Amino acid sequence: MSDAHSGSGDNPVAGSDRGVTRAEYCAIACADIFRGNGEVMASAFGTAPAIGARLAKSTFSPDLVLTDGDAALVAGAPPLESPGTAMVLESHMPYRKVFDVVWSGRRNLIMMASQIDREGNQNISAIGDWGSPTAQLIGVRGAPGNTVNHSTSYWIPRHSTRSFVEHVDVVSGVGYARAASAGPSATRFHEIHRVVSDLGVFDFEAPGHVMRVRSVHPGVTVDDVRAATGFELAVPDRVPQTREPSPEELQLIREVLDPRGLRDREVKA
Repeated sequence: MSDAHSGSGDNPVAGSDRGVTRAEYCAIACADIFRGNGEVMASAFGTAPAIGARLAKSTFSPDLVLTDGDAALVAGAPPLESPGTAMVLESHMPYRKVFDVVWSGRRNLIMMASQIDREGNQNISAIGDWGSPTAQLIGVRGAPGNTVNHSTSYWIPRHSTRSFVEHVDVVSGVGYARAASAGPSATRFHEIHRVVSDLGVFDFEAPGHVMRVRSVHPGVTVDDVRAATGFELAVPDRVPQTREPSPEELQLIREVLDPRGLRDREVKA
């Protein structure tokens, strides 16, 4: 990644002569979450994360283990929703085995988030007061156990002050301060690795493990990100642009992994 602009909000150079779309930058950012993972189970929710996991498996992280999202491991990196392309199942993966993997830290997960805050707490349960929420979502599901047992990242396709909030309404996924209060024995595998949105990439490598701007996508400024975020972000002196996919990666995304262009339905920019 090259330095694009400083935290002052200077305009970056947008796009490339290969016509890389915002959705493709999001997919490559999700792929890089799995870089150097070795043999771990990759779970990815959302179109950009699903492309990212398959792209990582196909290129720089060949030892990743992918599942069919149900109860089986799959061979290779099958394309997204491609009619006529059979998914090759390698072995049965019942819940019992899934939990064995989860509890041992050998999973890398990209979840979605309806809300996320500065410390990495995530909400997928309800919006508003707990006693009388204005919106009921899917519930906490496996988020508490996921976040304390293995590396977790988040994908938020619409970056806004409604999703990046000062405090989440319900803690589903556990952020850094809460994990620290639980003690190391309970959260020895806890890591909120990355947050990817349609505006940029974020991590928690700032003092106090608060959310930091890691990169912005071409065409986005730091000021754009600040305006769409409901809390103060940590911003380094120089903020790079999200890296472009290589020619090989771009061909894989467009012709092999997502030939139907589902990515552009999720991210429009």
